Amino acid sequence: MHNTIARSELILGGQRSGKSRRAEMLARDWLAQSPSHEAVLIATGQPWDDEMRARIARHQADRAERVHGMRTLEEPLALPEALGRCSNPHTLVVVDCLTLWLTNWLMPAEQVVSLKNEQNMPPPQSPVDFIATLATGPVILVGNEIGLGVIPMGRETRDFVDALGRLNQGVAARCARVTLMVAGLPLTLKEQP
Repeated sequence: MHNTIARSELILGGQRSGKSRRAEMLARDWLAQSPSHEAVLIATGQPWDDEMRARIARHQADRAERVHGMRTLEEPLALPEALGRCSNPHTLVVVDCLTLWLTNWLMPAEQVVSLKNEQNMPPPQSPVDFIATLATGPVILVGNEIGLGVIPMGRETRDFVDALGRLNQGVAARCARVTLMVAGLPLTLKEQP
């Protein structure tokens, strides 16, 4: 397992595969390397129901216990702008997660629709808009790999799976390292110096 920080890393996997924990451990290691290092988590999830509120609270508690000193910025929509604001050579940015960010744009809950309307936000034209913002400093991007199962019955779900696949491919092409997490174990799919 690579414990060094790549200039950019995409961590993919299924639910509960260890994606977020790997990103947190890399952030912890980054913070320990130098007192000038900072780390920020850009969280894209929204607490639209009781289960999601509990999930977010659990993630926050786990993260606070494992990674002291990492601050959190909640940004469900304007991810490229947030990444641009936070990124610099001394700050590791962790985005958790790309899948929820894309969900917020393509299949938004009522709260996200309201937020988009309040902020008068146009949708990103394509994943290229996001990929083009990949960072001036180190960045870890977390996302789900959902294309390994059966083909969904509904058109909207198939469209989402396709859009996420395109986003993952575009980000993977741009990142120096791509890691697939399975059962808490990392498999390096790509490694560039």
